[in-house]
Amino acid sequence: MLIGEVARRSGVTARMLRHYESIGLVRPTGRTGAGYREYSADDIRRIFHIESLRSLGLSLHDVGRALDDPGFAPEQLVGDLVRRTRERIAAQTALLTRLRRIGAARPAGWEDVLQTVALLRALESRSTGARQRAALSTAREGSVPVAALAEAVLGESDPHVAGALRWALARAGGEAIAPLARGLGAPEPEVRVRAVRSLAEIPDDRATALLRDTLADPDTAVREYAALALGERGAADAAEPLIAMIVEARSDADAADALSALARDPALAERIATGLVVRLARGAAVPSARRRLTQALADIPGDTATRALTELAQDEDRVVALTAAYVLTVRAAR
Repeated sequence: MLIGEVARRSGVTARMLRHYESIGLVRPTGRTGAGYREYSADDIRRIFHIESLRSLGLSLHDVGRALDDPGFAPEQLVGDLVRRTRERIAAQTALLTRLRRIGAARPAGWEDVLQTVALLRALESRSTGARQRAALSTAREGSVPVAALAEAVLGESDPHVAGALRWALARAGGEAIAPLARGLGAPEPEVRVRAVRSLAEIPDDRATALLRDTLADPDTAVREYAALALGERGAADAAEPLIAMIVEARSDADAADALSALARDPALAERIATGLVVRLARGAAVPSARRRLTQALADIPGDTATRALTELAQDEDRVVALTAAYVLTVRAAR
């Protein structure tokens, strides 16, 4: 079979067939009387083998080794191909993600595209200073890739950079909620914490709803950050988790502040006071916990809290009694 017909049947160009011959990969078995290359059935079979191996990503050098070296073992080469293919897919996926982010920023012109690319590169920098400056620079950018900022904050371990990213996302408002919500489903608790802390800075009902759902998270830190944020928002759901934090001495000062913020609502104030009193009455609280609960009652207005403090002023624990008595004195002076 002449080279032209081989090219038509195999899909390999005549030029490539000549190249294969020049590097010794496949040589035509014979020549016609006029000097034209003539390929046998075995030659054509080898060409198909070459193309099959090339389709796996093998170089022509490796193809030659695979076909001609009897001792050639494919395992290591296939492993290398798997690794290189994964790297290539990762690179292409990263490119696709970057293009989507640029598109999401709705650039008005190439200047906007270049600014967005520069911002994305800075957010990926190894330098914490560069990442922080990139987050802060969004204040003067015309368009901001919110999805990129959300992904950056979910993966950011440096507290200063994370704070700058949360600030930038808070400025983006409701647009940041959906990409941050994806972080709530992450298997790593630290990622879920970052998502909660970022959502806590977005004053939006959808963010509040997500924070309520997070009160059932299996991780303690995630639940506590959600409870603190909800307390600041006046969400009644946070009262019981905040009281538990005081009992267990986990961010108890912050929890007491959040309860105080919740207690601005008179109806919630009575509910919170009742919850604190119930914990005190159970007798399960250790002395240090009873002292924290008493201190928390000090910031809760209403009759229920006042009655409880009056009883606590006679408590066997001297610290509890003195604290309650002092609070009652302050209340009476108001």
